[in-house]
Amino acid sequence: MTKVLVATDKPFAKVAVDGIRKIVEDAGFELVLLEKYTSQADFIKAVADVDAVIIRSDIADKEIIEAGKNLKIIVRAGAGYDNIDLAAATAKGVVAMNTPGQNSNAVAELALGMTVMAARSNYDGSSGTELRGKKLGIHAYGNVGKYVAMIAKGFGMDIYAFDPFIAKEEIEKDGIKCINNVEELYTTCQYVSLHIPANDKTKKSINYDLLSKMPKNACLINTARKEVINEEDLLKIFAERPDFKYVSDIEPGNKADFEANFKGRYFFTPKKMGAQTSEANVNAGLAAANQIVKFIKTGDKTYQVNK
Repeated sequence: MTKVLVATDKPFAKVAVDGIRKIVEDAGFELVLLEKYTSQADFIKAVADVDAVIIRSDIADKEIIEAGKNLKIIVRAGAGYDNIDLAAATAKGVVAMNTPGQNSNAVAELALGMTVMAARSNYDGSSGTELRGKKLGIHAYGNVGKYVAMIAKGFGMDIYAFDPFIAKEEIEKDGIKCINNVEELYTTCQYVSLHIPANDKTKKSINYDLLSKMPKNACLINTARKEVINEEDLLKIFAERPDFKYVSDIEPGNKADFEANFKGRYFFTPKKMGAQTSEANVNAGLAAANQIVKFIKTGDKTYQVNK
């Protein structure tokens, strides 16, 4: 019988687990749960005889992948998949997938929530500013970016987007102004919301050159990955420009420098929590289970990320 392992150090909500179990068992498969495990050794032992794995932020490294003698597919319940060793998966013939779009609204709502917080001076009692009429740049117009644009329209913001992988017509049909290059996006927009993945081309790409182009009273919103920020350059901008703000659901490595020198100009959530809503938790888990069933039964590889 096909075995599906759900390995979650931070477990899914019960309603999500129940839904995953129904999908898996209705397909004639067996569900195995590994929750709140205390070491990677527990994960290695659990993966030994399963055909498929669902993870959240858990690390599926080379050791885990090679330990799965029967492993055919691993699905990250969420959009990011940098916690899967894609090279190891490819080498072993294991299909790696994510579940794009399932937590997009949750991330977008947090991005706009933090934007409001920045505009209102972290609710410190001082006079803030409004978002209506301000220029918002969306750096990468994927699933999350589209939701950010949708919500920002309700605030009456002037919305721009840059994404070299999406056709201009696709962006403009949503009533968004398409920017031709990344420098123009940062030069044009007071607010920039990041939705780029962390890869060899994007890591540390949000640097001094880009940030220094932003207009007066600039604010950078990051619900992507901390690795895309050149943190040393961000500190340099903060030192040079008292008007610059940064809000993020990822604490930077140099958080102590912000705390010591730039009080009131930043906000960091205590952990990465863009997707941390009840709805997103359930949606991503169910999507992962459905993708595994389709792959095992029909070979469907729609969301494969290690092509």
